[in-house]
Amino acid sequence: MKVREIMTTKVVTVTPDTPVQLIAGLLRDNRISGVPVVDSGGAVIGLVSEYDLLAREGETAGEVMTSSVITVSEDTDVDDVRHLLVERRIRRVPVISGQRLAGIVSRGDVVALLTTEWACQVCGEPVRGQHPPAKCPKCHAGSGRFVLQDACPGD
Repeated sequence: MKVREIMTTKVVTVTPDTPVQLIAGLLRDNRISGVPVVDSGGAVIGLVSEYDLLAREGETAGEVMTSSVITVSEDTDVDDVRHLLVERRIRRVPVISGQRLAGIVSRGDVVALLTTEWACQVCGEPVRGQHPPAKCPKCHAGSGRFVLQDACPGD
């Protein structure tokens, strides 16, 4: 599965001159823990997280942002992003298309895959993912032969 299939495309962003107080309000109001900082062309130049707001002194995004941001492309495999999130102990990864921000993938987006399961109506093979696969890995039935399974209570 590729990042483009699970990323959030309506990303809350700020510019380097956005006041810290406004950023704090955006995080609270949107129930998110960080925002990408983008330049006038839409390129990611930094990221401001809750941690940055608490740990760094400054008046604007440009003064408190983390500038060494790990990004991925839309074609990056979700397993690679999962590895980044775990190994680098980060909460989100901006997704770029060319030089522009295209979306963002958070830990929550990857965790959501664990609760979404499709079953092949031909052979019963279960497949996890936000969307049914193009074909069944076991019997090769087409994506139209998959049904969404109800999550078990407690899963």
